Amino acid sequence: MNSRERMLAAINHEPCDRVPTDIWATGEVWQKLREHFGPEADISALLHIDSFAGCDAKYIGPALPETPANEGVNFWGIRTRRQDYGTGVYYEQCAWPLAAATTIDDLEQYTWPSADWFDYSEMRAQAQAGHEAKALQCGYMAPFYFHNLLRGLEQSMVDLAVDLPLVDAILDRIEEIQSEMMRRLFARAGNLLTLAFISDDVGGQNGLLMSPAMWRRHLEPRMKRWCRLIHDHGLRVFYHSDGAMEPLIGPIIDCGIDVLNPIQHACPGMDLAPLKQNYGHRVIFHGGVDNQTVLPRGTVEDVRRETRMCLETLGAGKKGFICCSCHNTQPGTPLENILAMVETVQQS
Repeated sequence: MNSRERMLAAINHEPCDRVPTDIWATGEVWQKLREHFGPEADISALLHIDSFAGCDAKYIGPALPETPANEGVNFWGIRTRRQDYGTGVYYEQCAWPLAAATTIDDLEQYTWPSADWFDYSEMRAQAQAGHEAKALQCGYMAPFYFHNLLRGLEQSMVDLAVDLPLVDAILDRIEEIQSEMMRRLFARAGNLLTLAFISDDVGGQNGLLMSPAMWRRHLEPRMKRWCRLIHDHGLRVFYHSDGAMEPLIGPIIDCGIDVLNPIQHACPGMDLAPLKQNYGHRVIFHGGVDNQTVLPRGTVEDVRRETRMCLETLGAGKKGFICCSCHNTQPGTPLENILAMVETVQQS
């Protein structure tokens, strides 16, 4: 099997010659891999990493505001500031465009992005260049996450409890722009694509970020509409939520997701064997390998043991699992641990 065939087999709940692999990592980790293998090396090919390829539209909208050298801003007006922690650099949010909004009228003063701000003309060429070798993933839909980014995490949580009309108005506008962008992406290259990406964290380290009732009120209808949109174009749904989100896994699968990421099993309720038993016949798992403790601080043998545990549970029968770290591998993670994770899958 080549990488595309292996990924498609996993997504279709079919047996593979081996469990497919993926790598999610920060820029510093990729730089470490380039230093090890050489600047011109094809790291994915050398390590036999299957992964997904991607394609996207190009921003051609209004000029973005000027920012200080250590800051950035995107087309939502969300500002970030460069923070160097010694082992890694992160761009952390420093301004929230709708933090001061108190009424729906306030929302009208904000310049909402438009699907017209993007050039979709190169989408098909991008997809054609990659689809024979790799399964292709596109898009980014995240209603509550963008609510967080626009309002601030604390205020967005308060909104859920005290200002339902404002929540609805914000989420409606986010859904509208992201849905229209997806329609245009799919119209250009849908028959060459495999997956579309929905990311909306509902779990924290120790439990849900919101009650199931809040999720059903605000997010379930939007999830269903997005899954239907994606399926209507012949694509599968890749859904991301960190944390202890087990109480909502069943309802989220009911919305129509096909792949669940990242399976953060260090969190309560996210034990691997029960997840496979309860949900493995309905969803594909992506991720699993602990990157909070084992990958950054464990020994090579710890990593091999952790990876084997994921393969034996989430990947039982070499079906329904794509092995990866449970979110981005961070700076400071020993190179030998990253290689041990990949090699253990190859040897399985």
